[in-house]
Amino acid sequence: MARLSRTIAHEAPSAVRIGRAPSTTHAEITHIGLRLFIDRGFDHVTVDEISAACGIGRRTFFRYFPSKNDLPWGQFDQMLEGLEAHFRAIDPEVPLADALRVAIVAFNHVPDHELAFHRQRMELLLNVPTLVAHSTLRYAAWRQVVAEFVAERTGHLPTDHAPQSLGWICLGIALAAYEQWLRDETASLADLINEGFATATDTLAVGSP
Repeated sequence: MARLSRTIAHEAPSAVRIGRAPSTTHAEITHIGLRLFIDRGFDHVTVDEISAACGIGRRTFFRYFPSKNDLPWGQFDQMLEGLEAHFRAIDPEVPLADALRVAIVAFNHVPDHELAFHRQRMELLLNVPTLVAHSTLRYAAWRQVVAEFVAERTGHLPTDHAPQSLGWICLGIALAAYEQWLRDETASLADLINEGFATATDTLAVGSP
């Protein structure tokens, strides 16, 4: 995510603020933006309205997010760095499938106090056409982190077919888990991801020597 040093622009004088004053963290701006998106619809909320609700200027908003489309993703670049760190911390003796599963479960762990916001976030990302199209860029970056880990483990290049295929498989498992999780508020996201990996492993093993 872009981290550009820009001056604070003036606020709209008639704006009604939401939340604490002033909101100057990714988490606070993300929470306020998500509430506006859920209440009024993503396409009907502008950057100016989010900025006013946060008590910041438009230019300050763009210090945190390159565009409105990026707001639901939060600090995604930092999260990708966290995924890389998870991979690095895994013992090389751990089988590749288990290493992928453990790291991806950890990547998708959400603290209890953030679950409601994360559910709203994923409802938007998986269902709003504008965000679905924008998500392809984020998913590509996520898959590349997986592919680089697989390549390191297997001696391939990250651009080779095998690492890229496993990147897509892992993404599919994660997205399928999220779809089930959004349908059932009692479900455990971690359990669904684990089940997805188990299903994929068992199914692909059928008929193998």
